[in-house]
Amino acid sequence: MDRMPLHSDFLFRMELTVEGPQAIGTGPIGDRRVFLITGGHFRGPGLTGTVLPGGSDWLLTESDGGTRLDVRVVLQAEDGQLIGATYQGIRHAPPEVAARMAAGEEVPPGSYYMRTAIRFETGPGPHEWLNRVLAVAVGHRFPAGPVYDVYAVL
Repeated sequence: MDRMPLHSDFLFRMELTVEGPQAIGTGPIGDRRVFLITGGHFRGPGLTGTVLPGGSDWLLTESDGGTRLDVRVVLQAEDGQLIGATYQGIRHAPPEVAARMAAGEEVPPGSYYMRTAIRFETGPGPHEWLNRVLAVAVGHRFPAGPVYDVYAVL
């Protein structure tokens, strides 16, 4: 069977501001920290707006040094429509890069791996097509919060 190609379409760049962490500590599955999402914005060719405060980014650092992302956030499009976004992902860095990130330093985007899978949820309106989209994102973590380039998988 021939391979089925994967195509994507750029949706928007999302920049989050965060506060924290709230360090829950090391538990049975890893070291848990929670960052509160305090705001942000997103901009793309067909979708622009703000990130509302109140979401959270639950990070779990595992024994291999990799970090699991589990995020819930509410977006508000310029037309006022609210869009829920839920995403899970992976961030992994070599030990020296991870140590610099943990110290709050900015590191080059290509020095580590950060990818997510995103689902959207919204009510009737001009953006309800997002309910039928699976998106992926390439991320970069800045000290003030992460930035994601988000793509719809076609």
